[in-house]
Amino acid sequence: MKSLVIQFPGSNRDRDMIAALELISGHKPQVIWHQETTLPPADLIVVPGGFSYGDYLRSGAIAARSAILIEIARHAARGVPVLGVRNGFQILTEAGLLPGTLMRNASLKFVCKNVQLEISNADTLFTGKYSSNQIINCPVAHHDGNYFASPDTLKTIEDNAQVAFRYANDTNPNGSINNIAGVLNKQKNVLGLMPHPENFIEPAHGGTDGRALFESLLEMANP
Repeated sequence: MKSLVIQFPGSNRDRDMIAALELISGHKPQVIWHQETTLPPADLIVVPGGFSYGDYLRSGAIAARSAILIEIARHAARGVPVLGVRNGFQILTEAGLLPGTLMRNASLKFVCKNVQLEISNADTLFTGKYSSNQIINCPVAHHDGNYFASPDTLKTIEDNAQVAFRYANDTNPNGSINNIAGVLNKQKNVLGLMPHPENFIEPAHGGTDGRALFESLLEMANP
């Protein structure tokens, strides 16, 4: 699986993502600086977590105006899978590649802990190795992870089965509407996810429940 990891000023989970992709796919991802204006062919594009531009203005708002987002949008329109984790999720919503927005946590505090997630849609490129309604563990670490969408947008998301992951068993750490932890675009090839599956792929991390997401993508790239 050939993958690309987009790097912004302030990215700090890019190395975690690179390590996860290399471990599971056997191939080291290509790192792309955000000012590039072209992207090579790839089976997966990842926008990792961090604090792009120091989270000034709004988390992800400045990074969403980077030249590379035009290319990411073009690749996504052709069906290339795009994964945004934490700050990557924020960037993709700010760029209009995903519906809704990410607001300040309801507690107004940075949250760093393990939570439980429910697989809401197991029939996607990202979740095919999970089971529907399966409960998994995954770490979160964010300050602006409170997912919100207007009533009309929320109805569309729910009706189209665009919710991939929900916080389960009263572990919602940020106040996200409908317990949404991960949401897809209408075509279901772009996923934004607030938890960090790349940090739960080895027993030494304390759990391996994040592996299936990457294994799902690997299976998709190598049917």
